[in-house]
Amino acid sequence: MEPKQLSLFDFVNQPTYKIVSDAFPECESDEIEYKSAEGGFPNDFWKTYSAFANSNGGIIVLGIKERKGNFVIEGLSLDKIDKYKKDFWNNINNPNNSSINLLTDADVKVASHDQKSVLVFRIPSATRNQRPVYLTHNPFDNTYKRNYEGDYKCTKEEVRRMLADADLSIRPDIRILESYSMKDFDMQSVRQYRQLFAATRPDHAWLTLEDKELLTQLGAYRIDRKSQKEGPTFAGILMFGKSSAITDEECCPNFFPDYREILTKDPDIRWTDRIYPDGNWEANLFQFYRLVWPKLSSSLPKPFQLKKGLRHEETPAHTALREAFANALIHTDYTAPGNIIIEQKTDIFKFINPGTLLVTLTQYYQGGISECRNTSIQKMFLMIGGAEKAGSGVNKIMSGWSYAHWRSPYLTIESQPDRLILELPMFSILPEETLHQLKNLFGNSIDRLDKHELTILAACNIEGEITNSRLQYMIDRHRTDITKILQDLCKTGFLISENKSRWTTYHLNIDFLVNKYDLEKPKVDTSAPKVDTSAPKVDTSAPKVDTSAPKVDTSAPKVDTSAPKVDTSVPKVDTSAPKVDTSAPKVDTSVLYSKKLSIKELKASIIECCQSEYLSLEEIGNRIGRNTDYLKNKIFPELVDTGVLEKLYPDITNHPNQKYRAKQ
Repeated sequence: MEPKQLSLFDFVNQPTYKIVSDAFPECESDEIEYKSAEGGFPNDFWKTYSAFANSNGGIIVLGIKERKGNFVIEGLSLDKIDKYKKDFWNNINNPNNSSINLLTDADVKVASHDQKSVLVFRIPSATRNQRPVYLTHNPFDNTYKRNYEGDYKCTKEEVRRMLADADLSIRPDIRILESYSMKDFDMQSVRQYRQLFAATRPDHAWLTLEDKELLTQLGAYRIDRKSQKEGPTFAGILMFGKSSAITDEECCPNFFPDYREILTKDPDIRWTDRIYPDGNWEANLFQFYRLVWPKLSSSLPKPFQLKKGLRHEETPAHTALREAFANALIHTDYTAPGNIIIEQKTDIFKFINPGTLLVTLTQYYQGGISECRNTSIQKMFLMIGGAEKAGSGVNKIMSGWSYAHWRSPYLTIESQPDRLILELPMFSILPEETLHQLKNLFGNSIDRLDKHELTILAACNIEGEITNSRLQYMIDRHRTDITKILQDLCKTGFLISENKSRWTTYHLNIDFLVNKYDLEKPKVDTSAPKVDTSAPKVDTSAPKVDTSAPKVDTSAPKVDTSAPKVDTSVPKVDTSAPKVDTSAPKVDTSVLYSKKLSIKELKASIIECCQSEYLSLEEIGNRIGRNTDYLKNKIFPELVDTGVLEKLYPDITNHPNQKYRAKQ
């Protein structure tokens, strides 16, 4: 998946408030910098320019000021904008101010709204041979890079490595180690490599060469035509050398490849397996690859397949995994601090190698561009089918993981020290367990969400929190679209946003059903209906009877003058109020608080709950009536960090069967 580059320039015809709310997050990040410029062209503009150029590029906006944690559009007058443009172009082209100009006219824009205008600069990422981008004439004290906290001054060692990467005429891995000889090669590694080479390319002409000639063709041994000096190369000793030869001061004294398998549920076992230079094997790159690859590949499913009548057990996921492993060994900067670490857990592979990325992140995900720091090591792996040279390696990693329907691989670039971390998760972005948890948390409300919204909530549930930048590598949408989705999810109550340092992060609203119930709870009239309990009026008076004798017959007939019997009893009337159901609708109490507790009382309840046994988050949440997401994100990290609680699996961050117990 290609990440969408942040760009204010998609919004130049939109109102400024639209630019700030949609194109940018609510705070600065490693890609965005707001500056007031009220008192003149800001002097620290140039530090940010250097930092963006030496990192992944970014945008600087003049005319927006921070007030009490919020960014407010102050705007710039047209006169100031014209002056600032002139100041910028004069200084960017002045070698006393900046080492290189990376911008064109198209990279400087003005956006206006309600007579308020801002001036915007898009700073591209410098190419490998343009770095370092520095201020004045001295790169060692005036080179900057960008991290989560902002602009920082590079160390002299960081600058030296950028200068070395920029000089394309120098290939560090073909450097001849003058005091070395053929005796410093582990010949068993050379023989095993030859066997694997023959199995991969059985008709290759190099297979008939003697060892020294084969090593020369591979770039492991070299003769300098000018000086006539010859000997093993840096790449050759790393790939096939003896352990003692590799860690000599002339070669790579800090060399320490480390494979860590973490599949244990036993708290007394830190690793289920580990391969590192322990003296039991010649710790060179080839042996490390030969020992570790079978362990990595064995964890992937191997369906039975036939190709041209032969059994084929590898899937595109195996190809992706092998490419990621080989890339970590090939692209490592062996002069940088740190070491290669390969981690295998139940649900993820992680490849960590020292160094910087020689292409931009956008170019990395697009693929097709081959920029390699160690070309000879790359050739050696290429000959045994362990690597790609045409820049298609990243495409194979992405497509192979997509084939397995797993979450997309994700590359993180870290600084101080420089290192790259490639993660290959082995689970779906929408696993059934996650959907079930979201259903418990949000009820039937999630049924109206689309695929991208569900993906964001699922990622938030799995990782605890999420950022716009992280989501760019999970869903195929522009970051401005992602911002709009995040804002909508906040408005509808699914997410809560929080500014952390220079980032806006988002986490699940664990009180969603509580708030929804309070807002939507039906009003029930519990008063009894009025009933008329008075007796109906009944006429009890006797009817009038004419007792006068008729004129003809003088004899008076007997007439019954007694009053007729009339029922004067009051009819029974039901005066009891009809039964009215005044109970509130049933709500899933697994996601509600049973009662209000202070943080102190809540922590005490947790400690008391798990005094005598290890309990999972779910078990503790059920016993004390609290939502597990709230405990996981807000309470448990502090209790663990302060030593109040201990983990059953302390060395595994996201163990699926993690449990906790109060320290005795």
